Amino acid sequence: MLLTVARIGRAHGLRGEVALDLRTDAPEDRLAAGAVLTTEPASAGPLTVVRTRVQQGRWYVTFAEASDRTAAEGLTGVTLVVDADDSDDDEDAWYPHELAGLRAEHVDGRVLGEVVGLEHAPAHDVLVVRETDGARTLVPFVRAIVPVVDVAGGRVVLDPPGGLLASDAANLVVSDETRGDGAAGTRDGVDDEA
Repeated sequence: MLLTVARIGRAHGLRGEVALDLRTDAPEDRLAAGAVLTTEPASAGPLTVVRTRVQQGRWYVTFAEASDRTAAEGLTGVTLVVDADDSDDDEDAWYPHELAGLRAEHVDGRVLGEVVGLEHAPAHDVLVVRETDGARTLVPFVRAIVPVVDVAGGRVVLDPPGGLLASDAANLVVSDETRGDGAAGTRDGVDDEA
């Protein structure tokens, strides 16, 4: 099975450099100079890493096969993949296909639903959970909210803040500080005192 390492974004500069949308926890290993990566579609590769750099948390890479901007632009949207058998086993790493179907439990033991997938959001990944009532909920896949992932046991444990789950919407508390606008007593942008 092929696992996604990164998706190639826009060309950056004139010398073939591209931005990457990472999907790996070990970019230093996967994207080391000299690494040869398989691509999807296969016709775009394989691609050989010449150099990488990180700027403001964003990864940029130059491939031997794309030495100018035009060639780099042709790689936009290409996915870099590795064979799952070649990947390192890490106790704290899971693949999307392993998470789908796991039972979602609350820290107090209640069954909340089932994990139906994993989506990649700009800030962090989110678990897609189908709650017992059928509602589809996106749960930030961070340790504070998902403290336990037990693939062998067939479950994930969630510790969601009030109101995160559709079944808990009645407990949502939004304060002025949480809203971030600092405006108390407004409705739909209209001042109640007017």
